Amino acid sequence: MAALSSKSSLLLSHSNKLFLNPNSSFLPLFIPFSRRNQTKKRLGLSVAVPTSVETKQVGKNNSSDDSPVVLPTNDSSEELLRIRHTCAHVMAMAVQKLFPEAKVTIGPWIDNGFYYDFDMEPLSDKDLKKIKKEMDRIINRNLPLVREEISRDEAEKRISAINEPYKMEILDRINQDPITIYHIGNEWWDLCAGPHVNSTGKINKKAIELESIAGAYWRGDENNQMLQRIYGTAWETEEQLRAYLHFKEEAKRRDHRRIGLDLDLFSIQDEAGGGLVFWHPKGAIVRHIIEDTWRRMHTQHGYGLLYTPHVAKADLWKISGHLDFYRENMFEQMKIEDELYQLRPMNCPYHILIYKRKQHSYRDFPIRVAELGTVYRYELSGSLHGLFRVRGFTQDDAHIFCLEDQIKDEIRGVLDLTEEILLQFGFNKYEVNLSTRPEKSVGGNDIWEKATRALRDALEDKGWDYQIDEGGGAFYGPKIDLKIEDALGRKWQCSTVQWTEKSYYKNNLKAKPPTSPEIAFFAWASESFNHVLPSCVWSSSHSESKVWVDFNLPQRFDITYIDSNSEKKRPIMIHRAILGSLERFFGVLIEHYAGDFPLWLSPIQTRVLPVTDTQLEYCNQVTRTLKDNGIRAEVSHGERLPKLIRNAEKLKIPLMAVVGPKEVDTHSVTVRSRFGGELGTMSIDDFVSRIKFAIENRISL
Repeated sequence: MAALSSKSSLLLSHSNKLFLNPNSSFLPLFIPFSRRNQTKKRLGLSVAVPTSVETKQVGKNNSSDDSPVVLPTNDSSEELLRIRHTCAHVMAMAVQKLFPEAKVTIGPWIDNGFYYDFDMEPLSDKDLKKIKKEMDRIINRNLPLVREEISRDEAEKRISAINEPYKMEILDRINQDPITIYHIGNEWWDLCAGPHVNSTGKINKKAIELESIAGAYWRGDENNQMLQRIYGTAWETEEQLRAYLHFKEEAKRRDHRRIGLDLDLFSIQDEAGGGLVFWHPKGAIVRHIIEDTWRRMHTQHGYGLLYTPHVAKADLWKISGHLDFYRENMFEQMKIEDELYQLRPMNCPYHILIYKRKQHSYRDFPIRVAELGTVYRYELSGSLHGLFRVRGFTQDDAHIFCLEDQIKDEIRGVLDLTEEILLQFGFNKYEVNLSTRPEKSVGGNDIWEKATRALRDALEDKGWDYQIDEGGGAFYGPKIDLKIEDALGRKWQCSTVQWTEKSYYKNNLKAKPPTSPEIAFFAWASESFNHVLPSCVWSSSHSESKVWVDFNLPQRFDITYIDSNSEKKRPIMIHRAILGSLERFFGVLIEHYAGDFPLWLSPIQTRVLPVTDTQLEYCNQVTRTLKDNGIRAEVSHGERLPKLIRNAEKLKIPLMAVVGPKEVDTHSVTVRSRFGGELGTMSIDDFVSRIKFAIENRISL
């Protein structure tokens, strides 16, 4: 099935796709994934919670039958973008009518709506209702939106006259003339470049909802004033809003923080500190399965597995450049025997040191090493978010050292491994994009052409269809972006394959980070490069980063090999991580399955339930037999059977083996499946063999 462009309305049909009807309860429809002809297969769709939600949802309109409500995006509908932008202005006007002391700052459109930041006293949910009513009045008045161009001096006069200090600061940062402002009637105006609808009456007031209030520092700096941010959502029709809100409720139901608590999977405890994850026994079982799968598949693909220290001398991070460029994102150093040590923020320098332990020959390549390495990043407490943004997390880092003529095959191998691993965990729908050289970039034409060709050839050789994002590459090299889709149709940026040019780049250049850089491959090419900055991508498990600048580790650490002419050369280095942060990937898995893990992945696969405690001894025997066969099982008793069944269902345990007097006499169990219903009575041996077959084939019982 062809992937959908991010610039079109999304029509999604895929395995695990959830169709939503605002007037009915959620019914997930699981459609088997068909691996149709692998050549020219588009693995595509839309995500990244927390970046954007782009899904097809089904709602009921005013017609007699159900018909699809397709949620457009800002890219697919310019009218929707205009509506959302105008809603931000209308909301700001409403706020200042109700709270004249409020100072306005900025109010952009965002993926699902809009927000505006105000310097004012804290707001309440009751205030949101008042603001929405005032917005409705402004919309009903059908006031025109009028664009005006004025001089900078005139803009300063007008801003001073209404005493808006934040707008004056914004004006100072506008580096072009004339200055444009937008008026709502003759009553309110804002510095703005547009676009907007022609009048407030073009907005459907029944397709708008104010969603929440949050705190936000002015310009994202904790040293600045804390502002009141109001979030809203806006759509073209009431049906779209209803479908979106229904989707939002389902996303809330799947929130990994709530499910993690309900199923006792993990916790983050204040006594230990924010952003530090405690894996409870059940969550740890899932993690062990993820890690075992990862290790097995990497070993099969020729990777050597590593373990490296959690700390190192601070000098190591000076060489890599992290202390110069990312000190604010690193924990404080510790002094040990008059030397400074640093908790590691990255794994890459450690792998370089292992490479450097001996001189390599060109005959040694490719060299592939991988590690599940825990790293530590200093994050502000206000930015922490469950498993998605933490201070300590384990990355599945890997590095490939190879020759120039091995690049395409190695990248192809990374693509193969990526697909194999993601399929193991139920992610079988992807969107693939090849991003080419942007207008502002470093490096010569030859190296850009060579790098782009290598990535394109790997994709063609793989047989994947892909879209070309002209000019969408990073300043230091072209890239392949791969996004996976979860059961709600949300897209998570999963993988980036990148070859980075190693030319000199000014320290003050700030590159925009990818939405979800936690899963990325980065390739650094060889001796023709002379980059003098730090050399490791600041790969984060979070959706927001300060500054993401790509650097040159091979150059800084001076790694070499001996070529066929007995000359020293610098090898190619490919950096990649498929799952990224295990913590974040676990959070994605929880939300993808809503905690209803498939049998093979479930922390408890079978719960044995006695009708009365008289059967408890036999239940213990059954449980021991299951455990001896590698099946994760436990006994639950002490309640009436209906309560035991409800408890097991609440904990989303896939199988229940009910034991009464009849089962004891016949050495059997009566099986109830969470997915398949009543399976009847069967012998213990039959039960064990059926479970093992289901686990081996990744199917439900």
